Formats: sequence, C-alpha cells, structure tokens
Amino acid sequence: MSLDLDLLYSDFNFTMDKSSYHKIYEFENFRLDTAYLMLYRDSEEIPLVPKAVETLLVLVEKRGEILSKDDLMEAIWTDAVVEESNLSKYLHVLRKTLGNQENGKPFIETFRRRGYRFNAKVSVSDLLPEANSEKTNQNFVPLHAPTKDGAIREATTGKVVALADWGRKTEIVEEKSPPVTLPSAQAEESPTSRRKTFLPVAAISLLVLALAFFAFNRFRSEVPVKNAPIKTIGILPFKPLAAENRDEVLEIGMADTLIARLGNNREIIVSPLSSVRKYNNLEQDALQAGRELGVDSVLDGSVQRRDDKIRVNVRLIKVADGNLLWTGTFDEKFTDIFVVQDAISRRVESALALQLSGDEKARLEKRYTNNAEAYEFYLRGRYHFFKLTPPEVRKAIAFYGQAIEADPNYALAFAAMADAYRTMAIAAHASSKEVCPKAQAQATRALEIDESLAEAHVVLGWIGFLYDLDWENAERQLKRAIELAPNNSETHRAYAHLLSSAGRHDEALAESKRARELAPLTLITATLDGYFLLYAGHYDEAIARLNKTLELDPNFWAAHNALGRVYIVLGRYDEAISAIKRAEE
Repeated sequence: MSLDLDLLYSDFNFTMDKSSYHKIYEFENFRLDTAYLMLYRDSEEIPLVPKAVETLLVLVEKRGEILSKDDLMEAIWTDAVVEESNLSKYLHVLRKTLGNQENGKPFIETFRRRGYRFNAKVSVSDLLPEANSEKTNQNFVPLHAPTKDGAIREATTGKVVALADWGRKTEIVEEKSPPVTLPSAQAEESPTSRRKTFLPVAAISLLVLALAFFAFNRFRSEVPVKNAPIKTIGILPFKPLAAENRDEVLEIGMADTLIARLGNNREIIVSPLSSVRKYNNLEQDALQAGRELGVDSVLDGSVQRRDDKIRVNVRLIKVADGNLLWTGTFDEKFTDIFVVQDAISRRVESALALQLSGDEKARLEKRYTNNAEAYEFYLRGRYHFFKLTPPEVRKAIAFYGQAIEADPNYALAFAAMADAYRTMAIAAHASSKEVCPKAQAQATRALEIDESLAEAHVVLGWIGFLYDLDWENAERQLKRAIELAPNNSETHRAYAHLLSSAGRHDEALAESKRARELAPLTLITATLDGYFLLYAGHYDEAIARLNKTLELDPNFWAAHNALGRVYIVLGRYDEAISAIKRAEE
C-alpha cells in the first residue's frame, strides 16, 4: 500500500475558524476548546483526531436536540462525500472516551433509527479580544511564570492555571440555552470609553509581562537539570582483535544489543543501528565517525571469540576533545556475555551521569534471554535482516524461529520476527494477506510476554493502519511505543507515516522532523520525509530534502524514486524520467 492513503482518507482534513471571539464548552470534568478543536479531561488533553472533536462539537452545540446521521454528516463533512462508517467510528470513540455522566446516563444518547443527542448540562466560556477585569477568574494571581506546556504557574500558590482561564468571561448556560452573544450596548461602546480603559489595562499588562519574564528566568535558573541538553552517543560496530578471526555477526550484534539497552530512556539519544552499520571498517576512526554522526560521545570496542571464551575491549570517548571517559577489558565465557553487556551499560550510564528513572534503569539492565544459544540465533537473524533482500529476510525469520525454539519466552525474538514479516509486506516481497497476519501474531505474542517492548507496539501500529485499516488502534500502539522509547527514530518515523496517510500533514512533518533529528544519517527516514513534504504540498522543500539525502548517498534508489514522483506532480517530466531511470539502475 502506498503513501497515497491520504487521498483516500481526505475526510481527515479540516479547517478551523480561529476567530478572536471563541467559546470553551465545559461539562462535568470535560473542557472543549472550539478554536483549536481540543478536548480536555481535568486539564489533561485527550488525544483525538480532529474529526472526532468536530463530531462532538456539533452534538454539544445542538445539545438537547436529536440529530440524525444525515444531519451530523452534513455538518461535519460539508465539502466531501464519505461513508457512514466514518461517523459511526467517531461516535464509538466519543462514547468510549466520555463514558457516562455522574448520574449514570451517557453523555451521548442513541435513539434507534432517529439519531443521537448530547444530554449533559453545559457551561459556555467566551474568550474575548480584551479581558474585562471585573469578569476575570478571581482566584488568578497575576504574579506568575509560564510553564513549558504553555500554562501559567501562580506565584503564591504554585497552582498551574491554563492560559485559557486568563481574562475569561464565563456565563453558565442551562441545557438547550442559546449561545452567549455580546449585548448591543457593549458592541457599540464609544471610542472615548475604550481609550479611557486602554491606558490602565496596557500599564497592567506591561507590568505582568515584566514580572512573568523575571519569574520565568528565576524559575528556569533553579532547575538546570530539566533544561540541560539531552546527551547523544554513537555505539559503533565492534571490531575483531585479529582481522583473520573476524565475526561480523557478533561485532554488529554487540553494538545492536547495547543500542537497544541504552536507547530506552529520555536521558540519552543513541544513534540507531541503521546509522552506524557503515562504520564497520577495520581502519575506522572512532572520533571521525562521532563527528559525522553529530554525537557528544562514541563507544568503540573490539571483540574476539575463541571456543567458549570471549574477550571484549571497550572505550567511551568524548567527541569534542577526544578525551577518554572510560575504558574496560572483559575476559569471560561466551555464556557470560550478558554479564559483560550489563557491566558496559552500567559504566556508560555512570560515565555520562545519566539520571534514569526506576523503569528506565530496569530497562537498561534488562536481559530478554539468559540463553546464550538463543541469543546467538537472534544475532544471526539481525545480521541477515539488515541486508533487506528477500532471501536474507527469509534467513532472518528462520534464525528468529530457532531463537524462539531455544527460548520460547524470548520476546525480543518474537518482535524481530514480526518486523521481518512486516518488512516483506511493505517491500512487496510477499503478499500482505500472507505475511501481515503472521507479523500481527508474532508481535502480539511478544507483548504477551513483555508489554513494555516498544518494537512490538511499532509493528502492531504499522499493521493497524496499512493492513487492518484500524486507525484508532494503530495510533494507540504507536503512541505507546513513543512513550516507551521516546528517542527511537524508527518509532517517530512510523507515526509520521500514519499521520501523513491520514492527511494530518502538520503533525506528520513534526514527527518526521523528530525522527530526522534522532537519526540524521538514516537514508530511509530522510527519504520518507521527502514523501511527507510532497503529500503536504511543500514541493520545493521535498526536492531540497531529497537532494540532501542523495548527498549522503548518491546511489540511494528510494530517494531518486521519490524525487521522480515530485517532478511528476510538478509536470517536470524530463527530470522525472531521469530520476526514475536512476532509481532503476
């Protein structure tokens, strides 16, 4: 399935009227912002697609009235013809999200063969262009500091107040009451009276802004840890102690394992294996690799296996000045390779002064298997998988199967097998009907063993929106993956793919940008960003992004192919033919 899904799902596009006079609807502990199409519960934003919020808005504005499906569809999709199932999906999501009122009755009541009605009592708050000082929230204290979430922290109580509460005019409106309108006398207020009010209001506003600036800077200076930049590290493929005894499976596998261990937290950004695999040359300069990756530090090591023994040398280097942060040597039995990885992970954590939470520390030290045979099969699977040709991916699946046979509770092997099946479907190496159910089954099994495995959630996200067309579940899976591994570029890339396909282009570009920031040298991430820009209508930016990708690798066929598609849209057919021919070479 192609990225043209956004054409099929054009009903996700929407427009918003951000007038200077907009309403906030409140019912029980919910708050509906009409200008930004946002729904909150107890000041916490509820993640809903815009059309779901628009559906709720129509019901709330017509509260007390029974609206037929035709009424709702005409109000929500004014310029498009869509299937009735779309409305049913959003109503299901809304009923599930809102639940029942305090009196036990549903917020949205269904009348068989007639329609739907919103039942709750609603208060309406109008945000005015100029706040009326006599109508503002009386509990609000004007000595404040802005928070990172765009709210206001009261100076005396420390309470966080939403910006929407600043200068808010509120009037309680009973069920079925018409929307609040400004009285004509207020609308016809004379220019003289407005000027009289303006001076003191302006003076107070300037004072408040000055105090906010002072308070914000003071508050920021007291919590430097929160504002400290996230640390970045590149973990290079290990090298052999002797070239004639090279074992690339183990060399890349050691890096892959440490990347997975150190990458599951918010404190550090670890370059993905797709970015560092090319640095496996025996003569590779670690500092040069670190500079190209744009990281603060680089972990470089060597590994040698002889019979049942393993020797590992490792060093952590600061890229800016080449200083050695830590070095270590380990001589162990191969069956104790997990002890070596534990020790390296802990020493890197200590050397970089990471401030990990309890869950993050547990993931850092987590072993997905204690079976050395299963682990070796898994490493062989990963080695073949990254070659990405159909025969190699099939070899990978076979090795993952052997890993699972050796350890039936090896969740990471189940997740890897699921990802291999998913890749075969996306690359058209096999029928989606054949491999997508297998991918889904393996990912589900991985999560039954370990729900915190982000990789499995990502696979279910892909399958959800590309195969099952279950967009709600797909988004839930990908958000959970990002929650578990916020600095994993592949997770953000997958979510960007879903958002672009859904026509939510601004969100898609934001996620894609984050993926590029986390893995600036990963070619497929940069190429997909070009596609997302194309579907968002940013043609010049798409061309620029794809040309920059080709500067990294002039022979990357996918970037040439994407460039050809942009040229086709622009009617530049000679350039399109040239680009597509280059992709086929």
